[in-house]
Amino acid sequence: MRISLSFLPELHTAEEDLWFMQTKFLPSNEVWVAEVGGEVVGYIGFHEGWIDHLYIDPDHQGKGLGSALLAQALKDGGERRLWTFQQNDRARAFYEYFGFRSEVFTDGQGNEEKTPDVRYFRPASEIWA
Repeated sequence: MRISLSFLPELHTAEEDLWFMQTKFLPSNEVWVAEVGGEVVGYIGFHEGWIDHLYIDPDHQGKGLGSALLAQALKDGGERRLWTFQQNDRARAFYEYFGFRSEVFTDGQGNEEKTPDVRYFRPASEIWA
């Protein structure tokens, strides 16, 4: 992730990141992974109304894996919100392509990274095809 989001400060050790994934992220989300050749190259975590994380390894981006994972999160047709960083142009274009619209821009003071972010919303009426 640090490659894709190189503009972010490095706040945690690998051990702290692993702890967060095991004790916070996995228990509170439905998680799906993308595999290539038996190796996990991406994942999405979501719960009612929210997408918490969507990540595809940079070497595997642009091959439809993110679209497939997002489809899984949207297949119930419910509304979804998510946060991404304002500087993450690729993610923003991706979400906008799939019907997400920006609803809140922040200066980043409310997030751990202190980096400007944007909250996106996709209404329930836009059912995934």
